[in-house]
Amino acid sequence: MALVIEGEERISAPLEKVWAALNDPAVLKESIPGCQSLEKKSDTDLAATVVLKIGPIKATFNGEVTLKNLNPPYSYTIQGEGKGGIAGFAKGGADVKLTADGPGTTILKYEAKADVGGKIAQLGSRLITSTSKKLAGEFFSTFNEKVSNGA
Repeated sequence: MALVIEGEERISAPLEKVWAALNDPAVLKESIPGCQSLEKKSDTDLAATVVLKIGPIKATFNGEVTLKNLNPPYSYTIQGEGKGGIAGFAKGGADVKLTADGPGTTILKYEAKADVGGKIAQLGSRLITSTSKKLAGEFFSTFNEKVSNGA
């Protein structure tokens, strides 16, 4: 089951700082809802463990996060895929674009795509869609807070 989520965040930090944070595993780990660990394997590859609750199912996903289509400091694609045992799998990605809006503000736009399968997919598209939108919103708003507060 696939879905698309779009959004925008206005971040009170300069473009270069936002770009650096998007590439910082510590900031990403703190921003990803339910993230237990995020380890850098290379400049573009990370290993992640995320615990998610979707409806009645709580699952631990172990997977990979990859940064692709890098165009510093303006855009990249972040892709992830995780396996949650009997709960199923989740994979997705987000195209992230940054635009300077004056010297100390950056507009971050994202278009995320998610796909789930297994037991999770049987929960129904409405629940999965609302949970996915909530998780994407949480990630980007937490990311915004982390980057803006340190500005």
